[in-house]
Amino acid sequence: MDDTTINPSLEFTFRLARAQAALVRRLDQVLGGYHGISFSDFMLLHHLHRAPGGRLRRVDLAERQGLTASGVTRTLLPLEKIGLVERQQDPRDARVAYAAITDTGRELLTNAVTVANQISKDLLRNCPAAQLDDLSNALALIAGINASNA
Repeated sequence: MDDTTINPSLEFTFRLARAQAALVRRLDQVLGGYHGISFSDFMLLHHLHRAPGGRLRRVDLAERQGLTASGVTRTLLPLEKIGLVERQQDPRDARVAYAAITDTGRELLTNAVTVANQISKDLLRNCPAAQLDDLSNALALIAGINASNA
């Protein structure tokens, strides 16, 4: 048997990586052009918006973004500087810091969702809805996503 034989799981992994790169590249281009944010910034704002009180501990935000704690801190800095997110201290525990979406961040997110929805719809236009649902569920399993960390 040839040691370089690619099994279906690895082939799927290759295709998934290529598709992810294409999706992110297109979303970065359009969101950057219209709103001055990357797709990663958009996802971060989305996670904060959906969180109770519009805020998350940095470690929880890092988990949702698939980043390290230092990676999410580097991502948050420019968003803090332009007023889309802010730091909040926990009044009961000074060691705990939250990232919170601001009103400006919410407004930008509302506008950016329209653009992201259209680009995503366009990119996935040839994928039947039933297959899209099945693939979305499979990706959630791979990523360990459940209702609490979606």
